[in-house]
Amino acid sequence: MLALSTTTIGYKVGVFGVVLVLLWIGIFKFTPTEAAAIEPLIKNHPLMGWTYHFFSVQTVSNLVGFSEIVVAIGLFYGFFNPKVGYISGIVASAIFIVTLSFLFTTPNTWKIVDGVPIANFFLVKDILFLAIAIMVVEHNKKLLPHKSQ
Repeated sequence: MLALSTTTIGYKVGVFGVVLVLLWIGIFKFTPTEAAAIEPLIKNHPLMGWTYHFFSVQTVSNLVGFSEIVVAIGLFYGFFNPKVGYISGIVASAIFIVTLSFLFTTPNTWKIVDGVPIANFFLVKDILFLAIAIMVVEHNKKLLPHKSQ
């Protein structure tokens, strides 16, 4: 079943945007600069901090980057295969939920600037990405063959 022809332009552009950003950021995770940048996020997360006990800062970043790249490829392939799209949408949703949780687990993420509370906007963007990932799940679930009960 070809899912691509059944989607709206907005849906395609949204998914393509998420794919592009996941690929770009995923590739950047393989650099020492990004590995160091995400260390405080992961180190302070109650479900992820333990990884540094077993792996180096760069290896953890590489694993995160690899997962982002795989999900990006899956989201793109989901245009042609609803099952892959469905699974990739679920995994992408999990990635963005974890990223958003950094807003609450990382010290000094929130600041008051000129009386206005602000957060790390790099993390806040994932609210939109989460919405698109959920749309991918909902869209592809409708395209999956239904099993008789």
